[in-house]
Amino acid sequence: MKIPPARAEAFLAKPDEACLGVLLYGPDSGLVRERARALTQAITGSLDDPFLVTELSAADLREDPARLADEATALSFGGGRRAVRLRGAGDGTTKAVAGALELLTGGEGPPPSLVIVESGELGPRSSLRRLFEGEDGAAAIACYLDQGGGLERVIEDTLARHGLKAGPDILGWLARVLGADRGVTLSELEKLALYCGPSGTVTLEDCRAVVGDGAAHELDDAVYAAGGGDAEGLDRALARAFQGGASPVSVLRAAQRHIQRLHLVAGKVAAGTPMDAAIKGLRPPVFFKQADRFRAQARTWDPNRLATALDLLTEAELGAKTTGHPDRLICQRVLMQIAMAARHGHR
Repeated sequence: MKIPPARAEAFLAKPDEACLGVLLYGPDSGLVRERARALTQAITGSLDDPFLVTELSAADLREDPARLADEATALSFGGGRRAVRLRGAGDGTTKAVAGALELLTGGEGPPPSLVIVESGELGPRSSLRRLFEGEDGAAAIACYLDQGGGLERVIEDTLARHGLKAGPDILGWLARVLGADRGVTLSELEKLALYCGPSGTVTLEDCRAVVGDGAAHELDDAVYAAGGGDAEGLDRALARAFQGGASPVSVLRAAQRHIQRLHLVAGKVAAGTPMDAAIKGLRPPVFFKQADRFRAQARTWDPNRLATALDLLTEAELGAKTTGHPDRLICQRVLMQIAMAARHGHR
């Protein structure tokens, strides 16, 4: 069965006792790991008890395909339900996972173990994803990148646990430079909280001093240069971002978020909403220092051209991951293509 996003956290906190296996998949590997840990904790009460928790990799199953079934059906020493985590799974592990779930289905009483499968992005035709979505005794949960209001809530809640508050502009700034990976997001916020101490309030200076070690700060310059048709500025910003450690995929995703926000505003304006009202409704809000640039770009682009730009960015990310071509070159080309389209829109 497929667990919708609105039910995911409640399911992870208290999974159905009859559930045999859970697939956690998606582009946010940090969120996949975090949810696997939460599910393991909920089932066993521990993350590292060797009698209750077993961790396997896809490589382990290539060497011994039956090992997952053996671990899943093994009884715990001293009682209690076990968790068997399979990392790096893909369609190549579907047969082994299906065999383990079948053996668990045939047993009497509650299953001795919960099989927790961790994977990356899986398309609708994926055999592994179809297995979990089609079984009543199994569950599939997609782990998408934190974006928009969801990411803002993650940031706000994390800071609140440390007794810190951040204004809307600061939340917006953090949301732009974080979100590509839940694990990285939480790690950066922990560093920020440690840096701020018990001050109670997070400032932009605090954020710039700590978050992203400088690389993330160049992403804004890169995506705004692309959206504004500034080819020279784009070239400089990309060089600084890559030099600071930003990956091409993180740059492409930052560009996607920026174009998506422009597309949302452009669509509302086309439907009759005033420009300022459409921009004000964005969550997280536009950072005040970028407000004029964002407004200018929202006037330049129309919804159809923004939709085309989003398609180009999606294709570029897929190409950077799968084609074997230099990912930096793919990133540079598509952003320059968008910059040229933006420059044409100014004419």
